[in-house]
Amino acid sequence: MGDGPGERGAAGLTGFRRYTWWAVPGSSAFLLVLLIGDWVLDDDWPVWIRAVGAPVLVVETLASVVLLGRRLEPRPANANPRRLPVSWLLAAGAAALVLAVLPLTRREYGVWAVAPAVTVAIAATHLAPRRRRQLIAGAVVVALLPGGVLSLVSGDGELTYAALFPAGLVAFTVWVTLGPLWAWDLAGRLDRARRLEAELAVKDERLRFAADLHDIQGHHLQVIALKSELAARLVESDPVRAAGEMKEIRQLSYDALRDTRAVVQGYRRTTLDDEIASATRVLAAADIDAGMRLDTPTDGLADSARHLLGLVMREATTNVLRHSRARHAAIAYRVTGGVASLRISNDGAEEGRSDTGGTGLRSLAERLRAAGGELTWERDGERFVVRAALPVDSREVT
Repeated sequence: MGDGPGERGAAGLTGFRRYTWWAVPGSSAFLLVLLIGDWVLDDDWPVWIRAVGAPVLVVETLASVVLLGRRLEPRPANANPRRLPVSWLLAAGAAALVLAVLPLTRREYGVWAVAPAVTVAIAATHLAPRRRRQLIAGAVVVALLPGGVLSLVSGDGELTYAALFPAGLVAFTVWVTLGPLWAWDLAGRLDRARRLEAELAVKDERLRFAADLHDIQGHHLQVIALKSELAARLVESDPVRAAGEMKEIRQLSYDALRDTRAVVQGYRRTTLDDEIASATRVLAAADIDAGMRLDTPTDGLADSARHLLGLVMREATTNVLRHSRARHAAIAYRVTGGVASLRISNDGAEEGRSDTGGTGLRSLAERLRAAGGELTWERDGERFVVRAALPVDSREVT
């Protein structure tokens, strides 16, 4: 599996995207067909109205679904600004104009503004906030005019309804369209923030280890370098003192090795219990639903076995965070016949990626084989599974 940070930003949003699709593009198409379709296909109207209105309604509905569907496409945080789909907007605008004129010829003040209102709402979703407000305000004002002017000219006494209802319809349509899309955008930003938080937690721990190692080794190596230089100058003029300096250098080397091992052991010495608890917190922070099934307590494991399985748990969790688009993960542990088995799976394996591109799992597989165990991993469609088996009383080989 390979890196895909941009794609992973949308991993947990599939269900919410499906809901938003039905709430926005689906509802818009339904209203267009229900309200305008019922009017266009009315047998009381001339045949030419039905002949023109039916295909134009199909164009308007199709353009609306395509435009709103594109608006719901997941986008990485660092992606370029979204391009306005001008061709589809022109098609929707032309169709909306026809579907407005036809009802106006029959003084249908409650129908003519439906298609224009949907088109204005769609255009607003693709604009920046300032231009969006300008478009909405202008559309509401313009919607007052056609019905109002027509009512005044005809003298039918419906001026208030003819002017205010279309304007209110435009404002309401824009509101019910932009509301779910605002929630969709907010959910996307929250999802990216959760994943960034999980990645930063891993990176912070690595930086902490690097800083500790630098502090230990930097001090010792600097002293060793200075004493080596001094011993080199004294080797001819004062061999006794040079020998003393060399003994100190040797002791400093031992101290550096001991301190380095202490730092590394403090970083690497982990247990399965700790890593399972840590995985629960980290996966939850990344909005990944993790199911835990521990059939057997880990207390019966030797320290070395708990350590090796803890490393497997850590590596598998890191892979889920960094190399997948997982929405669900499952962790199972059991002991059968003196063999401890650990299984970690997720449903986010990416298409076209190599499952064994990293060295972490391969290195751990060698260590488990040396300890009498086995580590395997496989991909089945979108599911990636890591399995580790280790004798309960195994000895770790470093």
